[in-house]
Amino acid sequence: MERGLAGANYLMATLTGHWRFLGSSGGGRRTKWGRTEGVPVGIFVRKGCWAGCSWVKLRFMQLDIPPGDFAGYIFDLDGTLVDTMPLHYLAWDEAIRQVGLKEPLSEDLFYSLGGVPTLRVAELIGQHYGLTLDPEAVMHTKEQLYLRLVSQAKPIEPVVAFLRRVALTHPCAIATGGTPDVALPALDAVGLKSFFKVIVTPCDVPPGRGKPAPDMFLLAAEKMGVPANRCLVFEDAEPGIRAALAAGMQVVHVPSRIRAAVVTG
Repeated sequence: MERGLAGANYLMATLTGHWRFLGSSGGGRRTKWGRTEGVPVGIFVRKGCWAGCSWVKLRFMQLDIPPGDFAGYIFDLDGTLVDTMPLHYLAWDEAIRQVGLKEPLSEDLFYSLGGVPTLRVAELIGQHYGLTLDPEAVMHTKEQLYLRLVSQAKPIEPVVAFLRRVALTHPCAIATGGTPDVALPALDAVGLKSFFKVIVTPCDVPPGRGKPAPDMFLLAAEKMGVPANRCLVFEDAEPGIRAALAAGMQVVHVPSRIRAAVVTG
């Protein structure tokens, strides 16, 4: 962990099942700390201590695949295919602190913006906190911070296992709210880029037409040569789910975050 990426100690329960101490503003050492069974759904808990930190009760991920004769599959990236949302949070938290935020970035606000184009996220966070900021500059700072962390990204195994099966016989696409210079390194980090001949980002649609507008999903279907109503979408966040439904597609919700019960001891 590089100095300054977090304002407190962080304990992260990743979707791959490892507890990691991510460090503090003083620069903690990353350490695997125990292991859970299977593939838990949980993200991280901010704690101000190392010894005696609380544990988080996790539940296990189950994908609810609807029946249907699907001709193509579209995947969101962050929090759906790749367990990067905690890394994005740390980068956003530091980037917004650099322009005047005096408190931890709200996790509820952060997760409510999942899939929204990065520039728009900067604008909305600034509006939420009443900050005067340059969205372009904040976006650039955030992405540079994130790229220093992206090598820690891990695949979300139940979704990746499904991808590996269907990619043998069907076209698959990515529709992500991240820009290409952020999305492609995440795919490289987990070795999945070769599965996708179609990758759609906000750069491919008119300004303001990223998620929750349907344009990115409709473009992905068009590039795959598949009717929109025969696409199945995998998404973790409400804006992406709304976008897929508006495109006339069925959606599998990938639960990248739950409100976990914290137990001490």
